[in-house]
Amino acid sequence: MTNHSSAKDRIPLDQKIAFGIGMLANQMFPAALGIFMVLLVESLGMSPLLWSLIFFIPKLIDAITDPLMGYISDHTVSRWGKRRPYVFIGALISGFSFVMMWQLSADNSEMYNFYYFLSWCCIFWVGMTIFSVPYVAMGYEMSSDFHERTRLMAVAQWIGQWAWIIAPWFWIILYDPSWFASATEGARTLSLWVGGACMMLALVPAIFCTFTNTEDQPVQDSKNFSETMADFISGIGITLRNKPFQKICIATFFIFNAFQTVAAFSWFIIVYYMNEGDTAQAGMWPTLFGSVGALFTCFLVIPIVNWLAQTYGKRFTFLFSQSVSLVGYILFWWGFSPEKPWMMFIPLPLFAFGIGGLFTIMMSMTADICDLDELQTGERREGTFGAIYWWMVKFGAAIAGAGSGLILSLIGFDQNAAVQSDETLALLRLSYILIPTVGTSIAIYVMRDYDLDEQRANDIRAQLQEKQAQKVPMTNATLSPAQL
Repeated sequence: MTNHSSAKDRIPLDQKIAFGIGMLANQMFPAALGIFMVLLVESLGMSPLLWSLIFFIPKLIDAITDPLMGYISDHTVSRWGKRRPYVFIGALISGFSFVMMWQLSADNSEMYNFYYFLSWCCIFWVGMTIFSVPYVAMGYEMSSDFHERTRLMAVAQWIGQWAWIIAPWFWIILYDPSWFASATEGARTLSLWVGGACMMLALVPAIFCTFTNTEDQPVQDSKNFSETMADFISGIGITLRNKPFQKICIATFFIFNAFQTVAAFSWFIIVYYMNEGDTAQAGMWPTLFGSVGALFTCFLVIPIVNWLAQTYGKRFTFLFSQSVSLVGYILFWWGFSPEKPWMMFIPLPLFAFGIGGLFTIMMSMTADICDLDELQTGERREGTFGAIYWWMVKFGAAIAGAGSGLILSLIGFDQNAAVQSDETLALLRLSYILIPTVGTSIAIYVMRDYDLDEQRANDIRAQLQEKQAQKVPMTNATLSPAQL
């Protein structure tokens, strides 16, 4: 396979880094949120069912706002480009609302904390939509080269992965009495630093990420509301009918949804199974588990995935990396050992290939799919593709959050008890292994015949370039809204 990029397709390193810093914000917000969310059950005594609703309800809003943001971003013309103004505004909203949602107190009633948190959580996720949908589309536009896209996403994921290295240390800060008298007090203070830092990181691509490989398109003629809505709905329908896109969405949904369903279980397993419910005794083990796993992703998984994708292709790399992760999941049955806690690090290098390699490959694949869509329809819809893909990711996380609370309830987990039954702990460990194993296996089956390889992607680019060079006349049926 050829790995050479033309000069115009090669993204300058400073632009890759600027884009990657945005990915650090894009991942730090949910990484920190996942750590902080444990407080709702552990420190505030919120029932697992209310916890589930907090995960699920904002994603119902995302079902509308994500595709709408993608459409708006695709059809925006401004002196600052299609994406950057929204990235800027979304960064500000996300940072402020993250701080506000954690101004909670154990003195408040359970329902007050529930409604207060849910309200700010919805605002936060709307802000994340305004930031992340145009931000992701920005990455799809930066190169039309098959391998340069993978290299960009590898750099971005490498930088973004540091969120998962840093975030587990928040557990130490929140639960160490030498830092704060209570975890809820810690959350009120720490959220100021996390929200502020993430907001600054998210502003970097809005200000500095100016490189694009996408040709400027003429301003579209104005449409009335009904015509705009018809165009919006039609674009979503066309996007959803794209066969390669269907495959990567389904595969990502099952892998990410299954992983997120049990992600918080590692904390419960380490604390309640390995340390009999004593958070002080558990000490740094939960933090080290998350942080070491992310380090393996940074320095082992992403470099290997990047090399494999450029050498053997993206489909092979996906199938290989997910197969390796299956072995890691199974080994955790023996890895979580109360007598030998260090054994939980043994499966981590294999386990890390699952989520660690997923988004590097899938984001690169989505950029290829945008070219296929342009060839088929005459339109470019990076924002819409990115919106639907990441809404699916977020909706999967919402289902996972609801599923986490439901599973905890079904297996008999009592948030008010320091010691859980042997049966509950056994089912907790079994869930941690079986759910991601089943989800990953389904994803491997779905992607087994994915056929948008390097040769086909290059053929598509050649046809698009030929059309552009010859200025092939198009009918109104195939012209994009921006061309009409």
